[in-house]
Amino acid sequence: PGVVETKFAQLLVETPEIREQFVGRTCLGRHAQPNEMVGAAVFLASDAASYVTGEVIVADGGFLA
Repeated sequence: PGVVETKFAQLLVETPEIREQFVGRTCLGRHAQPNEMVGAAVFLASDAASYVTGEVIVADGGFLA
C-alpha cells in the first residue's frame, strides 16, 4: 500500500518535508488511514475472492512514482 498512518510510518507522516513528498505525488492528496486498508484485506480473505488468484490490489491513493 501507499503511506498509511501507523506507528511504523510515523516518521514519514510527521516529518513535513517527507510527508509533502508523498502527499504531493498522490492523486488523493493525503496519506491513508489504517481503516482504509481493511476493505481489500477482508475481500481477499472472504469467499467473495475464492476465484481470485495472483492479483495485485493497489491501495496507494493514486501514488505517482
